[in-house]
Amino acid sequence: MDDTATVDLFVIGGGINGTGIARDAAGRGLSVVLCEKDDLAEGTSSRSGKLIHGGLRYLEYYEFRLVREALIEREVLLASAPHIIWPMRFVLPHSAQDRPAWLIRLGLFLYDHLGGRKKLPPTRVVNLHQASEGMPLKDQYRKGFEYSDCWVDDARLVVLNALDAQRHGATVLTRTRVQSARRVGDHWRIQVMDNQSRVQEYRARALVNAAGPWVNRVINTIEGARTSRNVRLVKGSHIVVRKFWQGDQAYLLQNADKRVIFVNPYLKNYALIGTTDIPHEGDPESVVVDENEIHYLIGTVNRYFKNALSADDVVQSYAGVRPLYDDASDSPSAVTRDYVFDVDATDKQAPLLSVFGGKITTFRKLAEHALNQLKPYFENPGEPWTASAVLPGGDIDDADFPAFLGTIQRNYPWLEHATCEHLVRAYGTQMSAVIGGATGIAELGERFAASFYEREALYLLEHEWAQTADDILYRRTKHGVYMTEVQRNRFVDWCTQRQRVSECDDSVQYDNTGHNPIDLLQPVSE
Repeated sequence: MDDTATVDLFVIGGGINGTGIARDAAGRGLSVVLCEKDDLAEGTSSRSGKLIHGGLRYLEYYEFRLVREALIEREVLLASAPHIIWPMRFVLPHSAQDRPAWLIRLGLFLYDHLGGRKKLPPTRVVNLHQASEGMPLKDQYRKGFEYSDCWVDDARLVVLNALDAQRHGATVLTRTRVQSARRVGDHWRIQVMDNQSRVQEYRARALVNAAGPWVNRVINTIEGARTSRNVRLVKGSHIVVRKFWQGDQAYLLQNADKRVIFVNPYLKNYALIGTTDIPHEGDPESVVVDENEIHYLIGTVNRYFKNALSADDVVQSYAGVRPLYDDASDSPSAVTRDYVFDVDATDKQAPLLSVFGGKITTFRKLAEHALNQLKPYFENPGEPWTASAVLPGGDIDDADFPAFLGTIQRNYPWLEHATCEHLVRAYGTQMSAVIGGATGIAELGERFAASFYEREALYLLEHEWAQTADDILYRRTKHGVYMTEVQRNRFVDWCTQRQRVSECDDSVQYDNTGHNPIDLLQPVSE
C-alpha cells in the first residue's frame, strides 16, 4: 500500500520566484514542498544588479504595465523588509547626443507618477557644476537629473522568502534534484535525490516549475509535459571596484548603444558597476565575465567620470544569466522583463505551471498571479496576503531602520558599531536570535574577520540551510568580499571541521567539498 503523503504544491526552483511562490502558497494554508538542486539563490537570484526598481529604460519599450507594477512593488517591498531594502538616489548626467532632455524629463515624470509614489522623494534637476553629486563627473556634463529607487540584498531576499514559507509550514529542500515527475491520475509523483544520493518520493496535487534558466530543461524531463514557450538566456555581468566618489548617491550612465549602466555604492567602500546584455548559449552554470564586458563597462564609466578606471582597478566580478521570456525581440536589451505563465493541464489532470521571465522587483506580484492561476485546482486555496505582510526580521516600527539600529546599539553597547550594523542590516529584528544570549564579545566565539564571528556562522548553518563556506561568505552574507585569502581558508577549514562533527552525530550534513571559496565574486586576475 502506498503511504506517501500528498501535498498541495511542489515547487521546483529555489530562486526568487520559486521561494516567493512557496511563501505565498504556504501562507494561504496550502501544504508546500520547495525543491532546489543547489543552494538557495545560487544562480540568477544572487547575481543581479541588486536593485528594486521600476525599470526607467523599459518606458522606451512601452512596458507601461510592467513599470507601473514594479513601481508599486518597490514601496511594498521597502515596507516588508527595511533591513535589506533601502532607498537610494540615482544621478543621471544628461548627454545630449544620447537622449534629449525633454525625453528624460517625460520619462522621469511618468516614473514619479505611474506607481503612486508615496515614500520615496521625487525627481529633481541637478546643476552638476554646483551640486556635490557632480564633483566626480567631467566638466562637460552640466545638467543632471536625480531620482529614487531602492537597493536590495538579493540573496538574502530569497532566503527570507524561504524562511517565511517554512514558518507557514512549507518543507524546504536544498541541494536536492528532481529526478523525475509524472502524472498519476489527479496528482503528480515526484522523485528527488539529495547530495547524499538519498532518494525520496513526493505526491502533489500541483507542480510549479520556477527553475529560471533551466525552466525548459525541467519541462523536457517531466513525463508528458509540453509548452510552446521558451526562455531567452541573456548574460549580465558586473564588476566591483573601489568606490571613487563621495556620498551615498548612485549614478545611471547612458551609453552610445542606448543601454544604461548603473554605478552603485556597494558595501560602503566599493562600487558595483553593471550590467551587460549578451545572448548566452549553452549551460547557464558555465557563465563567466569576459574581458570585452569588462572593457565595455569601464569605457562607459570613463566617458563620464574624471577618475579614469582600468582593468587593473577591478577587484572582483560576477556574471549571471537572466531567463527572459523569449518575445522574439532582435536586441537582448529590448527583450521584455515581464513574466508569462504556461499552465499545462486539463480539467481532470494535475496542473503544471511553468514560469517564464520576470524580475526580482516583481517577484511578489508574480507569486500572487501564479497562485491565482492555480486557484481552480484547489478547493480552499486562501486569499492573497503578502501585500501587507513583512518578511522575517522586517517588523521594524514604521520601517524606520536608523531608529531601530539606534535602539539595538543602546541595548548591546558591547557590540562594535560595524558588527552591530552588519547584524541589524542582515537580520533585522531577528539579530538577537543570531547572537543568542551573548552578553559580551567573547561569547560570540571565534572571530573570522572584522565583523564576522562564529556565532553568526553557526546560526546560518542551523537555521538558514547554509552548508558550504560559499553559502555563508557570498550569499547569506558578503563577508567574503572583505576577507583575506588566509581568513577565507581558515573559515573553509572551520566549515570542514563542522562537517566532520556533524557526520559523527548524523544530525546535520554540511558538504563543503568541491567549491571555490570565491564563487560568485571571482577575481579578474591573480
